[in-house]
Amino acid sequence: MRITTRFAPSPTGYLHIGGARTALFSWLYARKHGGDFILRIEDTDLERSTQESVNAILEGMTWLGLEYDKGPFFQTHHFDRYKEVIQQLLVQGDAYYCCCSKDALEAVRNEQMANKEKPRYNGKCRDVGHKGDDGRDYVVRFKNPVGGIVTINDLVKGDIAVANKELDDLVIARADGSPTYNLTVVVDDMDMKVTHVIRGDDHINNTPRQMNILQALGAPVPLYAHLPMILGADGARLSKRHGAVSVMQFRDDGYLPEALLNYLVRLGWSHGDQEVFSVDEMVEYFELENVNVSASTFNTKKLLWLNHQYIMNSDPAHVARHLSWHIGQLGIDPSEGPDLVEVVKAQRERSQTLVEMARASAFFYREFDEYDEKAVKKNFTADAAEVLAALHHRFAAIEDWQGEALHQVIVDLAEAQALNMGKVAQPLRVAVTGTAVSPAIDVTLTLLGKDKTLSRIQKAIETIKSIN
Repeated sequence: MRITTRFAPSPTGYLHIGGARTALFSWLYARKHGGDFILRIEDTDLERSTQESVNAILEGMTWLGLEYDKGPFFQTHHFDRYKEVIQQLLVQGDAYYCCCSKDALEAVRNEQMANKEKPRYNGKCRDVGHKGDDGRDYVVRFKNPVGGIVTINDLVKGDIAVANKELDDLVIARADGSPTYNLTVVVDDMDMKVTHVIRGDDHINNTPRQMNILQALGAPVPLYAHLPMILGADGARLSKRHGAVSVMQFRDDGYLPEALLNYLVRLGWSHGDQEVFSVDEMVEYFELENVNVSASTFNTKKLLWLNHQYIMNSDPAHVARHLSWHIGQLGIDPSEGPDLVEVVKAQRERSQTLVEMARASAFFYREFDEYDEKAVKKNFTADAAEVLAALHHRFAAIEDWQGEALHQVIVDLAEAQALNMGKVAQPLRVAVTGTAVSPAIDVTLTLLGKDKTLSRIQKAIETIKSIN
């Protein structure tokens, strides 16, 4: 049997964190077992589905690197197939036409609730034999088995038994003929030969109903794995009010996709005490049986720590590719300055996000309008002008603009003027970067280049003279 999983989001908003984790677990399971991973867009909610949301889902999947083997498939392209299956169920006697009005259904519901009964369809039209051709509005309902038990052999939660008498006859086609969610999902999973359905545990109530429809169609029933929900720090289900829950918001906030994947895989799954996983390790170690049954809490601090690990330890060229986008967001052309790979090497120890790295590296590519006020007050003293003038003179004479030579100039000047290194390096750092914080001064000067270094030192000298 070839393993086939699917990720089936509805295009009614962005790709959120919970959906991304479902996609990741489905992708990992397919990759581990050499199977297929399908992307299916469940867009039958015509009022709420938008092309913008479709684009957001596709963009999120691409950024995360979750490549799908088949798709994207769109449910709105398969309406003829759904109608065919609905007709098949009607002919088989596993579905029937129902003309109960909304008012009548509401009255039954209110009576059941008043009697403290579980509200459900009372089966009024189940055995009437309506043909659906007398001009009245009809929905089509699935004729759910009356007796017996449906057992979900859940790969995460274990066996879940549901009595058929607890399930009512759900609507599978609306009055306008359009199919409902539980019907389209069943048909797609059947036609796409999905073997493992991995999804959030908010779908558990749908699963026995879908299993009954599959059995009525004589189709194999896939194995199910229902993932526990993700909670915010306050214990409530993760939502917009907890901060960034859109996948692309994490891109915008400066996270590497691998760091987010690593964090998501650890939200409810573990492999010993290991915290940091390469994508290959995720594929190698992942098993649904090791997914936790209980809900997981989203911890931004932990994600930030992971992101820093990835920034420090990933291939600098890979980090630079992602950094380039953030540099562009600042209106900077990264080709007009030092190689981004070298910038990453210089900045990765001190940057938790790519947004931080981009902002801290902007001075390499464009002139700054003002200096940090505290840095000026501490380092732009009258004596600093003399130090900077001496540095300007010595730097101007250097032909091979490399870190070792630049470092030696600073050391020699400090010795010549009987100053500690900070009295030389810090005024210089503020002069060329505008702040008191940067990578090692020799690295900073090397990346900045000779011309920019000399012009900024000269500008700083003039600034010091104007304020002292």
